[in-house]
Amino acid sequence: MSKAPEGRIRVRAHYRRKPAAGSAKRMSGWAVAGLVAGAWLWGQVFGFGDSTATPPPSVPAPSVSVAAGR
Repeated sequence: MSKAPEGRIRVRAHYRRKPAAGSAKRMSGWAVAGLVAGAWLWGQVFGFGDSTATPPPSVPAPSVSVAAGR
């Protein structure tokens, strides 16, 4: 049986890379796209703005200064 190349181990009929110590799993592109889409949908449904609605600016009521018909 031949020796496996450096950084590889023999698994059944082929060679496989050895797992690196302490390597963290990275998120796939689809997972990132899903998170971005989820955040976008959350913003569309619930909104990211203020939780309290701002009242519309008060418009002064018109006053009658001159009687009509004079």
